[in-house]
Amino acid sequence: MPAELEPGGHESPEDAASPAHALELLCHLDHAARGSTACVVWEPAGAGGRVISLADNHVLLWDLQESGSRAALASSASLEGKGQLKFTTGRWSPHHNCTQVATANDTAVRGWDTRTMSQIYCIENAHGQLVRDLDFNPNKQYYLASCGDDCRVKFWDTRNVSEPVKMLEEHSHWVWSVRYNHSHDQLVLTGSSDSRVVLSNMVSISSEPFGQLADDDDLSDQEERRPEEKSQEPPQDSVITTYEEHEDSVYAVDWSSADPWLFASLSYDGRLVINRVPRALKYHILL
Repeated sequence: MPAELEPGGHESPEDAASPAHALELLCHLDHAARGSTACVVWEPAGAGGRVISLADNHVLLWDLQESGSRAALASSASLEGKGQLKFTTGRWSPHHNCTQVATANDTAVRGWDTRTMSQIYCIENAHGQLVRDLDFNPNKQYYLASCGDDCRVKFWDTRNVSEPVKMLEEHSHWVWSVRYNHSHDQLVLTGSSDSRVVLSNMVSISSEPFGQLADDDDLSDQEERRPEEKSQEPPQDSVITTYEEHEDSVYAVDWSSADPWLFASLSYDGRLVINRVPRALKYHILL
């Protein structure tokens, strides 16, 4: 991006009077010999010098630091099997020193070690139909969410992939997108071609399954006189809100990188909707 549009620059990108700026081309990812590109993902941490791309049945790791006009292909792996295997999506895990990538092809989800480009786990029939999206829990290193054309969202522990640890069935058509909140991982967003966005509270499999635990010193005298009420049930998983502002298929949902309570959804007709987590839930989580 032009330097004047970066944070601290003098010009505001919202200024209608400012001239249009040309973006500087840094390099190409040359996929021509490997087929069509399904997705490209940046390394979650570090200096931003590495990129993974998925092209047909190839996983390609690119190094942008050694490149001039073209990215250098550092390593690659191919998906072997019967038929025409093609990746549909992938995510780079922020855990394990950024050495793991998850990919989806058809109904399967696979994990890859970027150091050896070898497969480390495989969920053969993760969904009954095509897997559309994946996302890693930002706070629990082995937890992965997936969604697909079977209208379901599933949560997996990659150490034992025989069964999902949890499943959501709140949509009536294909689920295109699933995203964990970056700070509060019990908050999960999903978007579907049933035109709805669902915000769920998956507290039982979050990094704080019992919520904020109160200290005995913080209890009032009245609370201390009723010890039988101290042992409350842990919070239950639930759908917080279903948003129906869209009139067409919702293809993407995502959380703000600056405000943990703000999220956006985008539908096929070009409508972009910005929403906030309900105030009552926000304060319940914080307090």
